[in-house]
Amino acid sequence: MRIPSSKEIEYYRSRYPAGTRICCDCMSDDPRPIPPGTMGTVVGVDDMCSIMMKWDNGSSLSLVPGTDSFHIITQEETISEEPDMEMQL
Repeated sequence: MRIPSSKEIEYYRSRYPAGTRICCDCMSDDPRPIPPGTMGTVVGVDDMCSIMMKWDNGSSLSLVPGTDSFHIITQEETISEEPDMEMQL
């Protein structure tokens, strides 16, 4: 296992700060992967550059950049995921 440099660690910590919303696209190297489409919130980035997560489904499985496929949730995605709130008169 390769130890990341301090520059790599800082890059991932600045790219994925705590509170960033992420969507899992594919996690193929785990026996119990996070299902594609699951959203979660970044808790932090550890010294191995794993992105520590709090998934909306209750899991806390970390993401591994370069192994897992994921993307930051844009504001447009967040808005489209919210249920329609119609006022009933």
